[in-house]
Order: sequence, then C-alpha cells, then structure tokens
Amino acid sequence: MIICFAANPSIDKLFEVDRLVPGAIHRPLAFVQTAGGKGLNVARAAHALDADVIAAGILGGGAGRWIEGQLREEGIAGSFVWAGGETRASLSVASRDRGDLTEFYEHGDVVPTQVWTAALESASGLFEPGRWLTISGSLPQGAPEDGYLDLARRARAAGVRVALDAEGEQLRLAIAAGPDVVKVNAREAGDLLAMPTTTRDEALTAAERIREMAGGQGHAGIVTRGAEGAVVAGPDGTRYEGVLYERGRYPVGSGDAFLAGLVVTLDRDSDWPAALRLALGTATANAEVPGAGRLDPARARGLAERAGVREV
Repeated sequence: MIICFAANPSIDKLFEVDRLVPGAIHRPLAFVQTAGGKGLNVARAAHALDADVIAAGILGGGAGRWIEGQLREEGIAGSFVWAGGETRASLSVASRDRGDLTEFYEHGDVVPTQVWTAALESASGLFEPGRWLTISGSLPQGAPEDGYLDLARRARAAGVRVALDAEGEQLRLAIAAGPDVVKVNAREAGDLLAMPTTTRDEALTAAERIREMAGGQGHAGIVTRGAEGAVVAGPDGTRYEGVLYERGRYPVGSGDAFLAGLVVTLDRDSDWPAALRLALGTATANAEVPGAGRLDPARARGLAERAGVREV
C-alpha cells in the first residue's frame, strides 16, 4: 500500500495555444483538467502502474468536491479532511510555437490549525508497518513550517517507509525525521545545500549529502536533473546515474511520476537499478501525455527498458 499525502491539492488546468501573446485573447486548441497538486499526481501515476494507492490530505469547497469525484472516477481511493475554504487551482499554458510552458499557481486559502491537526491524525490512521508514505509539494497557508517533519516522524514511528519530495525550509526541517528516500530536483538540492548542482558530479555530491542528512546508512538521496536524468546515493552507499534520452511536450508532473515509479518498484521489493529505470520511464511517459500524472503504463515500462542505469 502506498499512501500519497496531498497537503495542498489543486485543480490543474492545461491550455494549449499556437502562440502565447501577452495582452491578447487566446482560444485554446486543447484543454485538460485534472485533480492535481504534487501529491495527487503521484497517486495517479502510481495507480496507473497498478499499485494499491490511497490519497490523503485536505480538500475544500466546490473545487474539493470536484477533485474527490474525479479521483473516484479514476478508481483512486481517498481519505480527506475538509477545510472551510476553497481548494486552489493552477494553470499551465503550453505554447506550440516555442515548445514551452507558462505556469500560474494559486496559493490557496489559509488552513486553520485544527484542520491541519485533523489531517495529520487522519493520515496517521492509515499507517501500518511496511507501507509507504509519499510526502510531496508545498504546505498550505496556515500549516506549520515543520508540518512535514511531524508527519514523517509519525510515519517512521509506525514502521511506515517515507519518500519525501519538498523544497525550502519545509524540506530542511522534514529531513530531520529520517525519511527513507529524499527526492529533489537540482535547483532544490542547490538551495538546500547552498552549493552548485549543475554538473553530474555536483549533483552526485549533493545526493550524498542529502543521504547523510536523512540518516546515512539505510537512507537514499536522489537528485533529478531534468533532461539529463537523475543521480542516486543509495541506502547502502552505492551511487547510480540514470539517463533516458526521450522527450515529451508536457513535462508538468514528471517529477511526481518519477517518484511514483520509484516507490511502486521499491514497494514490490525490487532493487534500486530497477526502481530508477521505472522512475525514468514513468517520468518520460508522463511528459508524452497532457495532464500531470497521466500516462500509458505499457509505454512507461517500455521506456524503462531503454533507460541507461549504471553505478558510478
């Protein structure tokens, strides 16, 4: 079982236009809307890979009801606490002429302390030894900066394995709980460690330092590098580099899909090279389909077979 904690969900909207022109009226050529935010993207991608998944977190208002209904239609189980405000929305605009994305993310309403506490209690009720918990994305306004630290500590105490994907102060604080896996991108790693992470060797050094911050032996640090793949400092100290030279037009959610592919494989007790291959394949398959966390699982597995993974 994989519990995907979504502290700050959103209705994610993707518009495609021929050309994005500031100040102009645009009529999208295509439109996709998903129950999103990083935690729900992980849940959707893991579900696509036939994992036993339950999404947990905080929802509010009519947008929250839409998200809950959408997850139900997709066959993804949910266990949510309800806030009095409205769940946020996010917009990505894909410009076909430039091949890039312009993104707009709402902050969302302030979450009262009692709602955050209820969300922790609700998620903790799902904990059983051997399960995985993924913690992804930002905290909502009103939640304490150490909210992920508290959640990860509860999970670890219950024998639940934790995979953390956060940034900034929330990341720095939560690492103290000793998550089993810490997955960040190169920018997030550089910000955390105040060091360059541009080259492969710099990213490897960062992954090793993050592993040590999480507890060293038995813990893993991962730095994803966009088109250049990812590097891993594994639980036993073995270092890996993984690359997959395939590209997609819709990269939003690929980091979440990467985490899903990784945890799904580890949950099935496969080894780290296999986990890194499926993580890369799932991330790339996500980028080929509009809508974060949406992917063809057969395509993800086919891409995984072509991923290059080696010890370094």
